[in-house]
Amino acid sequence: MHVTGSPERRPRLTPPMADARRAVRVALAAATALPAPDPHDDHGPQRPRPLAPGALVLVGLSGGADSLALAAATAFEAPRAGFRAGAVVVDHGLQHGSAEIAERAAAQARALDLDPVLIERVEVAGEGGPEAAARAARHAAFDRARAATGAERVLLGHTLDDQAETVLLGLARGSGPGSLQGMLPDTGALLRPFLGLRRETTRAVCADSGLQPWDDPHNDDTAYRRVRVRNSVLPVLERELGPGIAEALARTAEQLREDDEALDGLALEWALELVSQTDHGAVALDVRGLAADPPALRQRIIRLVVSAEFGVSLSRAHTLAVAELITDWHGQGPLSLPGVRVVRQNGLLTFHPNS
Repeated sequence: MHVTGSPERRPRLTPPMADARRAVRVALAAATALPAPDPHDDHGPQRPRPLAPGALVLVGLSGGADSLALAAATAFEAPRAGFRAGAVVVDHGLQHGSAEIAERAAAQARALDLDPVLIERVEVAGEGGPEAAARAARHAAFDRARAATGAERVLLGHTLDDQAETVLLGLARGSGPGSLQGMLPDTGALLRPFLGLRRETTRAVCADSGLQPWDDPHNDDTAYRRVRVRNSVLPVLERELGPGIAEALARTAEQLREDDEALDGLALEWALELVSQTDHGAVALDVRGLAADPPALRQRIIRLVVSAEFGVSLSRAHTLAVAELITDWHGQGPLSLPGVRVVRQNGLLTFHPNS
């Protein structure tokens, strides 16, 4: 059966369809239940705002199995939870016929009664390689769609398999716990309901719903690192170490996110005890208090203060250089970093804007 928008017998509910709908229902409920940010608290990492009753959400739809299954589940669940649901299709223009592919995805969204349905055409260019450039262009398109429609979230069809691939790629880069946390379920702008579902489930949803997904040839192009991880690395791990590798990687990401949130809370609480303003308006941290902290907490406090006060994200190398002013002090002069200058004097670390 092909979805055309004309009255047809509704497909029977199958276990994959039920799983997909449940995942969307749970994600929308969790977004609604988020605590509202304190307007008087501008410290610490920015927290996502709760999804407002009656809000509009958009499905980021490519026409592939993952996003098409998400569109079908969202079209069913969102109205029942009191939300409006539309879709945004991003045409990257990277292959012949991309405009027709985007139009087909938009037509599928309309047939599912999603409204509004937008098509955003982007130019993929920039630093970091084609994957990073495409992702940046896509996310900019999502931001424009949210601004144009007033939508509060864009729902994305990333699955547990995508999460496992992301964790492995982060591990290969050696980029620390932040990268190993994988993709966040809810950033405040992007909502990912399917992070607990396997890719095979989304294909089953499409088959059971009579939906015809589009298979992106880039998903089999080994020029892309993610494709090599998907088609070569993960199958080898499954074969050599046993089944369940993808689930284990996804669990690791979830555990690291929980640890990260706990450490962020501790770092913020302790930073407020240690931070002060100098007579010249610089931000200062008490050296003795920082020296007594474990390295993980000390370094997190340094990153938190610099990010909150100067809008600068310190790399690990920069953070460790600042920490040496505490743990390996031998009279060094000021430390000049991108966006900030750090000086140790009179038992304080002072942070100044570095122009």
